[in-house]
Amino acid sequence: MSYAQGRVIHDADSHVMETIDWVSAHADPAIRGRLHGLRLEAGGAKAGKAIELALARQKDAAATAAIARNVVSGPKGWAAYGAIDPAERTKALDDLGFSRQLVFTTFGGSTFLPSTDMDVRYGGSRALNRAMAAFCANDKRLIGVGVVPLDDPARALEEINLAIAGGCGAIWVPASPAGEVSPGHPALDPIWRRLSEAGVPFMLHIGAATPMMPKTYHDNGHPRPTDWLGGGENMRAKDYVATSFAPQTFLSAMALDGVFDRHPNLRGGVIEMGAGWVPDFLRRLDQAWKGWRKSDPQVAALSMPPSQFIRRAVRFTPFATEDAGTIIREGGSELFMFSSDFPHPEGTKNPIERFETSFADLGDDVRDRFYRRNFEDMFVG
Repeated sequence: MSYAQGRVIHDADSHVMETIDWVSAHADPAIRGRLHGLRLEAGGAKAGKAIELALARQKDAAATAAIARNVVSGPKGWAAYGAIDPAERTKALDDLGFSRQLVFTTFGGSTFLPSTDMDVRYGGSRALNRAMAAFCANDKRLIGVGVVPLDDPARALEEINLAIAGGCGAIWVPASPAGEVSPGHPALDPIWRRLSEAGVPFMLHIGAATPMMPKTYHDNGHPRPTDWLGGGENMRAKDYVATSFAPQTFLSAMALDGVFDRHPNLRGGVIEMGAGWVPDFLRRLDQAWKGWRKSDPQVAALSMPPSQFIRRAVRFTPFATEDAGTIIREGGSELFMFSSDFPHPEGTKNPIERFETSFADLGDDVRDRFYRRNFEDMFVG
């Protein structure tokens, strides 16, 4: 019996746990030696050993059978069944019971996104997107999410075209400026047009060069604390509070610069950045529109309030630890989606139960939107 029962459930957030050469093995020879090594410090001091143990476990039939019996509540990280092997992921998805599952990288972006060399940034992007497409190639339920930085619009468009042609079904872009310009700059319009025409959503996700709390705020005269779960994002208390800042800034630029107005079929997702902030963000966005229509021609030209563009185009995943029911009641049933974060521990061992505890008075239509239709809206448009 699968974990998800009684309804169609799509999972808007899962991950592959990369091995050391996962990205570099897919790189063009000219770029392979220039990639950064896979940076595992965010995975904890024993991350390298965890990879070794996971690879060894795959050769141990008894150990593999033991963790395959109950995937959702079993080991997490590299130790999880289906974390690093695509054939195992297919069997794990059978046990989880999700009808579709977005698959993001965990550490792969660390091999190229920190580089200032554009050849490395885009060569690494190409390699990672090949690796992701290969991981998801043999199971139609898996939707591989490519990673493409927007610093150079022409090269970004080239990599997006290759990623789509190669099998990636969504594109993760950093929730930050596109090099030295806004993501709403006209130079980026060919990118948003291409994604719109292809029915491929853009994704914002914690990590992947997304700005976080400035490090100086962590210098408080005390030893730096460890991550609360040892997860891939290496989040601490102050980071959690600031998680929503980057997507709010990015989406504000997209909406107020008219991107969603110019590209009405563009869709996107904000994944693993929480959702409790969304209702107030939409109110503030409309307040900005009302307050600056007379002084800002770009804002005045919008065909409707910017919150309406977000409601049409963007979907958000609450954390399993948030009060998702209250968020839906306040923000609207069309905005939010289920996610498991498998195999990261942050998703908890029973995410459906976590969400359902706050859904007591929500009808089946609202639940169906959360578990299925809002996910589908990102792709159907």
